[in-house]
Amino acid sequence: MDVFLLRHGVAENGRPGFDDSARELTSEGRKRTREMMKLARALGLAPDHVLASPYVRAVQTAEVAAAALGYEAGLVRTPALTPDSQPERVWDEVRLYRGAAQLLLVGHEPLLSMLSAHLLNAPALLVDFKKGALMRIEIEAAASAPRGVLRWFLPSKLAGVTSGQ
Repeated sequence: MDVFLLRHGVAENGRPGFDDSARELTSEGRKRTREMMKLARALGLAPDHVLASPYVRAVQTAEVAAAALGYEAGLVRTPALTPDSQPERVWDEVRLYRGAAQLLLVGHEPLLSMLSAHLLNAPALLVDFKKGALMRIEIEAAASAPRGVLRWFLPSKLAGVTSGQ
């Protein structure tokens, strides 16, 4: 199975008293996500399932990605992909889809950096997962513990866009 990790696109800034989970993508965030998905589609991304954090910016990123990829099945919102979740929780979720060829997971930092290290069985690995970046990891989902192979990692700059901070 190929697991694709996508960090949400550039979102509006947080404000005091405003719920962080309600922050929306900016128009630039939508544009950059479309451009990244155009490149990803050319590289063979055609997910069987798209899972996203329930935070608004992640759901919006997943919706833009799904449209750009021609994905028409329903989007799965899962708390396993919120910023404060744990990699083991995501692994349990991934294993529910072990019959799939490709999963697209849309989430946040710091979870995606920790998750990539977990899926690659490299606990000391540090990943600079910028907004809009996309990683492809090949794993055996039937295994009890992940032992993935990193196939590629694309910062948004490689999709012809500038990475947002």
